[in-house]
Amino acid sequence: MMNMKAHLSRRTMLRGIGVSMALPWMESLRVWGDEQPNQPGRSGETPTRMAVLFTGCGFHRNEWWAKGNGKQMELGKVLQPLNDFRDQMVFIRGLYNKEALKGNIHSSQTGNLLSGAPLASGGLIRSGTSVDQLVAQQVGNQTKIPSLVLGCEKSNPSVHKNYSMLYSSHISWSSPTTPTPLEVYPALAFDRLFSDNVQRGDESVLDAVLNDARDVRRNISLLDQRKLDEYLNSVREVEQRITKAGQRGELQGWRPTLTKPNIPRPKDGYPQDIVEHMRLMCDILVLAFQTDTTRVCTLKLNNDHGTLRFPHLGVDYMIHHLLSHSDTDDWLKVNQFFLEQVAYIVRRLQAIQEGDRTALDNSMIMLCSSMLNGHHDATQLPVVMLGGGGGRIQGGQNLDYLAKPNRQMCRLYMSMMDKMGVHVDHFGDATEPLDEV
Repeated sequence: MMNMKAHLSRRTMLRGIGVSMALPWMESLRVWGDEQPNQPGRSGETPTRMAVLFTGCGFHRNEWWAKGNGKQMELGKVLQPLNDFRDQMVFIRGLYNKEALKGNIHSSQTGNLLSGAPLASGGLIRSGTSVDQLVAQQVGNQTKIPSLVLGCEKSNPSVHKNYSMLYSSHISWSSPTTPTPLEVYPALAFDRLFSDNVQRGDESVLDAVLNDARDVRRNISLLDQRKLDEYLNSVREVEQRITKAGQRGELQGWRPTLTKPNIPRPKDGYPQDIVEHMRLMCDILVLAFQTDTTRVCTLKLNNDHGTLRFPHLGVDYMIHHLLSHSDTDDWLKVNQFFLEQVAYIVRRLQAIQEGDRTALDNSMIMLCSSMLNGHHDATQLPVVMLGGGGGRIQGGQNLDYLAKPNRQMCRLYMSMMDKMGVHVDHFGDATEPLDEV
């Protein structure tokens, strides 16, 4: 065992032909990697992860609220899927992005959401490097993938009221003129985590690494053997669901004029079921953090000014964007559906034990939107934080900045960067982090 420990580290991979899978945290393997001293995730510590979840067009304006603190916090109906996590949640009211109040609606309220940068109009593309990519540029060399950028609705390249709709389709920007490539296909996102050879085809990732997994299993503790088995079963289950989902054709949103396709259906398309599509992307995010394949992820559940429909909720008569202009029970159902995806991720991370803490304790998950509600109110933004940020975020807080002078959203991003070991003296329109987060 001691000889095995000398050779096994966080960099150890399960390998097969064209495939590599990082190991989850295990007590037998205490080392996390070759991180620099004084950074989160340095040798002997679990790393801190950062995820941004986004849904466009805000929420029901009468049901997005929180009262009180801790486990006794009362939540509006939109947030009720997070009831079980109130003591690990920070509800933040009143932060805003002043650049979102310029220009038009939708595009100029989304394209700079994670940067606070001014946007170019006239169909031009110029924003700012987003906080997730700034962090990825600093810490991404410690993992296989610097960052994972996922989405459940394709980009829209058109122009709306003199602003490119690429702004409303992307929250992650690698540079001021480059939206980070958005992965909307679960199979391709899965392959990014595990495949070294993109031409691998239909071979199972798990089958390719099983021999290597058996070798590792013989040299770890019984507790870690169970953890490894659970992890491999989780990978297999996601693989199988992706295979089934990819066989069912094109997804939600735009409706074809034909009742039947007049060309062969692509083998790897969107999942037919919007619920399965989002759930797969949530599972891929969790797998990415669990395996330390990346420590930075954004998941865009839909576009601002988006066209998703929700037949599983009985809300199939209107696209998401138009529905957002109402404050109906149907709009509330859609809001809660998105919050259920957040709760699913949080619950999955909470169930993963990493030493004395859970993967949720070691992560910070931010949910945000481009506006407070579907009436285009961006004078304050809806923000919820979940997770412990590596023990550096106190949960159960209900923070209100609405009446305070320095309520820039970018102050929150500076706080998040600090917890990822990235320290800057300014970001966007902010020059100091939020002390409370």
